[in-house]
Amino acid sequence: MAVYTHLGAEQLAKLIAEFDVGQLVSAKGIAEGVSNSNWLIDTTGPDGAGARYILTMYEFRIEIEDLPFFLSLLDYLAAQGCPVPRTIHDRQGQLYRLVDDPGSPSGASKALALIEFLPGVSVSEPTPGQARAVGRALAQLHLTSAGFTQSRANGMGTAEWQRLAQECTPEGLASIDPAFAEQVARELPQLIAQWPEHLPHSVIHADLFPDNVLMLGETVTGLIDFYFACTDITAYDVAVTHAAWCFDSSGRRFDPAVSAALLAGYEELRPLSDAERAALPMLARGAAMRFALSRAYDWMNTPADALVMRKDPLAFARRLTFYADPANAALFDRA
Repeated sequence: MAVYTHLGAEQLAKLIAEFDVGQLVSAKGIAEGVSNSNWLIDTTGPDGAGARYILTMYEFRIEIEDLPFFLSLLDYLAAQGCPVPRTIHDRQGQLYRLVDDPGSPSGASKALALIEFLPGVSVSEPTPGQARAVGRALAQLHLTSAGFTQSRANGMGTAEWQRLAQECTPEGLASIDPAFAEQVARELPQLIAQWPEHLPHSVIHADLFPDNVLMLGETVTGLIDFYFACTDITAYDVAVTHAAWCFDSSGRRFDPAVSAALLAGYEELRPLSDAERAALPMLARGAAMRFALSRAYDWMNTPADALVMRKDPLAFARRLTFYADPANAALFDRA
């Protein structure tokens, strides 16, 4: 989450009036994340008792034609009892609205959606108990989404890793760290050649970082930010979540207890096959590569005036080094 587009109070009030949520009381920009503009919205509520929502304007890496998939998926999972926020439909029943971008000289429009606010906080230093709960919630998502009839290709899959590496250029990657450029040149061709497409596929979240999970104690109250969700290798989602949860923010310290709990929690609901287990080291290398490259691109291309926190690509380059070490492959073995 972030704020790239700046909307005035009058425009925000007009937008909120298109939904049956009461009158706008306050709006606060949210700085975390990198892909969309987001605001925390307080209104008088549809019944006058007050209500809170998340307003999202889609900026890049998200195509408008994909929004029905993302937003319908939220509604489907919420209706099936998964802890995800519902989409607030506007007064005409639409999932999202198109609004003029005040900063665009061409008068281009951007898509905007209002999402249910869920209680809870995102943890920065997860405990094994919290990791186990997240593993279970991820497995619940994979199992429940089997009934969702829409599908979407992964826009951040292997082809996009190659494109990002080309866009960043070896010189650009070396400007971040020369060893990083060498690592990408060495690892990326191996990942492309060996990627295990034969494994089971399903709807996946593809971005389940701690800041996309809301918790109260060891209870998951919300899985949020589904804007990279797609149909892809199910176990890849486990690998993404593992890479996101089992290291400190710098990628230097790995927590084996969190790792074991996350995998155990997942298998309480959806046991991994032997083939999926065997592929996890490769899938984790791919997850680390994906985020290292997208962060590198954002690091070099984020506008200077954007209200956004740039994220260090080397934090995932270090994870990639960890996962590529054969000595660490055993952490994915069945206990």
